[in-house]
Parts: sequence; structure tokens; C-alpha cells
Amino acid sequence: MKDRAADPATVLRLLTAAYPDARVELDAETPLQLLMAIVLSAQTTDQRVNEVTPELFARFPTAADYVAADPAELERILTPVGYYRQKTKAVQKVATVLVEQHDGQVPSTVEELVAIPWVGRKSANLLLVGGFGGSALAVDTHVKRLAQRLGWSDATSPDDVETEVAALFEPADLGAVTLTMILHGRRVCVARKPACGECVLVEVCPSCAVVG
Repeated sequence: MKDRAADPATVLRLLTAAYPDARVELDAETPLQLLMAIVLSAQTTDQRVNEVTPELFARFPTAADYVAADPAELERILTPVGYYRQKTKAVQKVATVLVEQHDGQVPSTVEELVAIPWVGRKSANLLLVGGFGGSALAVDTHVKRLAQRLGWSDATSPDDVETEVAALFEPADLGAVTLTMILHGRRVCVARKPACGECVLVEVCPSCAVVG
């Protein structure tokens, strides 16, 4: 499909116009808060995470606070997000690494972030965009699906999708690409029944007649 792929500049222009206030939908005010929210978001929704994080963030404002926390208290707070025992262990392990290796601060490079347990490349890139105002391409299921439907990548590996799609844009635009593609994938270009009739990309997307 790459021979009839959508023009990247046109897609970004249309998506930016459609989502002018695009942001990470996990509520967080600091890199630490966003990192913990990302860890908690595995196998649940951002909305569910946002329901528990106000109490979590108020109770544990620093990485050291998570390390010193009573696991039972964390489990109580995290019960609504599912897998609360595993996620309690995850946030305490992440916090321990931050305290022992980064003076309690969240590092701001992909290399340092992916060395932290429970943090993969997608999460690291999303944290750079949402927590540090950086520019990176975070390939989640939505970005991967849109990249395939737009004819930008046939790859199945998120790392390969990242490489191919990132090459189509200026580095400074990758944050906007990430945020707008995630929102569009969640709201319009969904997996099973994409709303092509409501899509701002309908005139440029090579897949609209196939999946819509």
C-alpha cells in the first residue's frame, strides 16, 4: 500500500486542525506522576487510571514516598485499575530504581527510561512527549493501526513502525504526530468499525474504501 500512501504533511495538518488541544489523556502534572500513570495504564483505560491517581499522587508525591509505602495501602488505592498486586510491585520497583539510580528524579532520555523496569520504548517516548514537552513517536496500538491504514508501514513490530513513520516527518513534529494519531485512533479510526464517514482524512486515506 506504500505506493499510494497518504501524504504525511497533509495528514498532520488535518489531524492538528481536528485536535488542536491534543495531549496525553492520563492526568499528570509532573514527569513522576505521568510515569506512574503510564505504568498503571497497562491492561486498563486512561479513564480508570485517572480515577485513582488523584489520591495516589496526593499520598505519594515523591519517588521515595512510593518506596516507603505500605504495599497494602497501595493495593487499596490501585484496586480499581486491575492487577493491583502486580501494579503495586511495579510502582514500588520503578520508584526504587529512581531513588537508587537517579536521585529520585525521572530521567529524560529514552536510553535511561527503557532501563527502568516496566518501561518500554513506547512508554518512554510517550513520557518524553507528555512529561518533558519533547518530540518522539510513541507507537501504541492506535498509532500502529493508523500507520498501516495510511500506507506508511506494513511492519508488525512497533520498533519497525516507529522507524518507518518517524522517517516521514521532521523530528520536531513527532510529538504532535503521536498525540493526534492516538486521539484519532481512539475516537474515529477504531479497530473494528472505523467511522470513515466522520473522518477528516477520508479524502487522503488509501484504506477508507476498504475498512469504512
